[in-house]
Amino acid sequence: MIHPSAIIDADAVIADDVSIGPGTIIGAGVEIGAGSEIGPYTVIKGPTRIGCNNKIYQFCSIGEDPQDKKYDDDLESCLQIGDGNTIREYVSINRGTENGGGVTRLGDNNWIMAYVHIAHDCHVGSHTIFANNATLAGHVTIEDYVILGGFTGVHQFCRLGAHSFSAISSVIVKDVPPFLMVSENPARPHGLNTEGLKRRGFSSEQISGLKRAYKVVYKQSLLVRDAITVLEDMAQECEHIAQFRQFISQSERGIVR
Repeated sequence: MIHPSAIIDADAVIADDVSIGPGTIIGAGVEIGAGSEIGPYTVIKGPTRIGCNNKIYQFCSIGEDPQDKKYDDDLESCLQIGDGNTIREYVSINRGTENGGGVTRLGDNNWIMAYVHIAHDCHVGSHTIFANNATLAGHVTIEDYVILGGFTGVHQFCRLGAHSFSAISSVIVKDVPPFLMVSENPARPHGLNTEGLKRRGFSSEQISGLKRAYKVVYKQSLLVRDAITVLEDMAQECEHIAQFRQFISQSERGIVR
């Protein structure tokens, strides 16, 4: 299962059934769970913990030092990857920094396409899709079921709420509330991600409620604080509206508008 040309540090912990391709380098402090496949000529540096049933294709850089001038390599930081992820060619994922809590995290069942970059201290949820060349700056939070179109760029410290969607070449410099579609540079809202919500089992009543909530924030010319007040009563009707309102009320960078 391990090609003879692969270089595996003696301190790496690798499950018995892990497949590792030719020329791949696995460093000290790396853990790889059962059922995972690591393609040829990939470099994985620790401390990095990779769960079970992940498939990492060739030429990836996983767990490398963060691209942060303030990073001190005497301080330990790590990368945590969950289960069932697909990570395609030339993806780079960096470890965390002290200022960001020391951890970069990728959840479960994510589909990460070629040339994606996930920078230090990013926290990515589960069931996301990152199309080719999507790029996250440091300290970005991506919630579950987010889809990033190809060449999407996300500014540092931004948050993208669950089930949101960015079109190709979007440049995101503010927080994107849950359930929204955004596009352009800088990214602007373009309604709800209704097709995505339907595919994930949202009922017509739930989507209708979210459309009403969307209109409060984006169609009534209200200040954000006033929109949050209006949404307070609506949030009693539906947990998804409550989720939408909570995200907006907690935004520190401000939301796309």
